[in-house]
Amino acid sequence: MYQFSIKNLEKITSMKNNFESTLVVIPARGGSKRIPNKNIKTIFGQPMIYWPLMALNKLFRSCNILVSTDSRLIKTTIEATGLKVPFKRPANISDDFATTSDVIIHALNWFESNVRKVKYVLTVYPTAVLLSEEDIVSAMKKLKKDNKADSVMSATYFQFPIQRAIYQNSKGYLDMFQPENYIKRSQDLIKTMHDAGQFYLSKSEAIRKGVLFTNSKVKPLILHPSKVIDIDTLEDFDLAEEKLRLYKSNKKFKSLKFSD
Repeated sequence: MYQFSIKNLEKITSMKNNFESTLVVIPARGGSKRIPNKNIKTIFGQPMIYWPLMALNKLFRSCNILVSTDSRLIKTTIEATGLKVPFKRPANISDDFATTSDVIIHALNWFESNVRKVKYVLTVYPTAVLLSEEDIVSAMKKLKKDNKADSVMSATYFQFPIQRAIYQNSKGYLDMFQPENYIKRSQDLIKTMHDAGQFYLSKSEAIRKGVLFTNSKVKPLILHPSKVIDIDTLEDFDLAEEKLRLYKSNKKFKSLKFSD
């Protein structure tokens, strides 16, 4: 029993050290054409970005979390929680053509130039309202277990074989992208998945080298479809609120406050 306790203590200490060596980046651009101020729009009683922050607050110190935004309103909303937003995102990576990779590289460079070096970078989207600390811990364990992996990405399975996808042709009729798969059984087709839109956990060394999600070794952390929601429209907000109500209604939440 004594040895078991020591081993558990070592595992807990190791995991804490991993979190101390992790920079959390939340890309929160102010511009949103479909839904103005989407990232701080109220959902289930809280600004949307507060929900992933609640999960992160249980694992990381505030000094390890960077919200990258070009919006004064988002900055004010975030800093009301006690979490500092130390820089304004440059205009050249704040327009419609800027990529998540651009934002991550900029945030990592800023942090390592002004604070300290880190081993990992955790990128979390403001729309990840169903983010759980358990999934982040699982992703960290998965990344550390595979020395060759560059990143772990939250993913979920497509609910229907994409090999049977159809489209409308120029004459208005339906065609299959891969008609050869029409007669194949579903169980004979490769199961496919897509980005769950919650988070990426990457080795900072890979990011410094420009090894990102499209040209690297990425392992999936599979999430149940019930935990996945892409929030782009007002209808998506309604669906996300229902999911939040289902997952969070039995829990009591204190006001979101950060402190070191």
